[in-house]
Amino acid sequence: MKKVLFTRPMPEPVVKEARQYFDVTIRQSNLPLTGNDLRNVLRDYDLVMPTLGDMFDRHVFEDVDDPRCKVLANFGVGYNHIDVAAATKAGIAVSNTPGAVTDATADIAVMLMLMSARRAGEGERLVRSGNWEGWHPTQMLGLHMSRKTVGIIGMGRIGQAIARRCFFGFGMTVKYFNRSAKGMEFDAERCDTLEDLAGKVDFLVAAVPGGPETRGMVNASVFAAMQAHGRFINISRGDVVDEPALIEALQEGLIGGAGLDVYAQEPKVPEALKALENVVLLPHLGTAALEVRTSMGMMAVANLVAFDQGKALPNEVEA
Repeated sequence: MKKVLFTRPMPEPVVKEARQYFDVTIRQSNLPLTGNDLRNVLRDYDLVMPTLGDMFDRHVFEDVDDPRCKVLANFGVGYNHIDVAAATKAGIAVSNTPGAVTDATADIAVMLMLMSARRAGEGERLVRSGNWEGWHPTQMLGLHMSRKTVGIIGMGRIGQAIARRCFFGFGMTVKYFNRSAKGMEFDAERCDTLEDLAGKVDFLVAAVPGGPETRGMVNASVFAAMQAHGRFINISRGDVVDEPALIEALQEGLIGGAGLDVYAQEPKVPEALKALENVVLLPHLGTAALEVRTSMGMMAVANLVAFDQGKALPNEVEA
């Protein structure tokens, strides 16, 4: 049996499935692999299931001559923590888990939109503090979400799932920024620039993949273009946003609020963000449902099994 490493504990059905085919080792820490551990797993295991934070950059692959590992079956759709070109050069295939995360991540986006608009986090803190004095007509007035306009940055699977929820669930007008036009079952306007999109919408939602092409794309000029009541939502990757620019926009009241599930230096969250009442902060809950994480794990295992059986990886990532 080939030796497989899971770099984090996994739901039991995923472990059970993998053990039908492989000799499985489960690393018990939930912290990312670092330093020599990254290099050693390439030397010691035939197949590896890494995930967010396991930074397999170019230097890791260059430091390991003739790696034993032949597949990195990433647990997650995002793979910007793996240098796919360097892995391919080293003879290591990379796969991910698209599809399994789409609905769960879209749900979190809509939840953050509602929480930010209706000041849910702030309200919950008020109740827990014991300082709530009871209902009154002007208490904690927020932004009504129905029939507003949403702008989606990135119209891939997740972006389209968010758009459907907004259009059919809340009667919202949909606009988007994407490299190419997307045909959908309802009208959606494609904007030529991020600034153009930002100025036309009530909610601006980032749903792009991470990586060099998108790093810092939501910056000060984008926030300056937003309407004063506008809400910014990020469920993509933390480094898609210029975090200091977002903090300044929130502090100065340039935008109405934000809802974040991801951060530039996870798990570190800037103290300035935590001090603000007009931002909702979640601990990367995008796919945090048991059935979703199980489905992701099963998809990753399917990629490992396919390789072991000499078949094409169902979800191979191209360099």
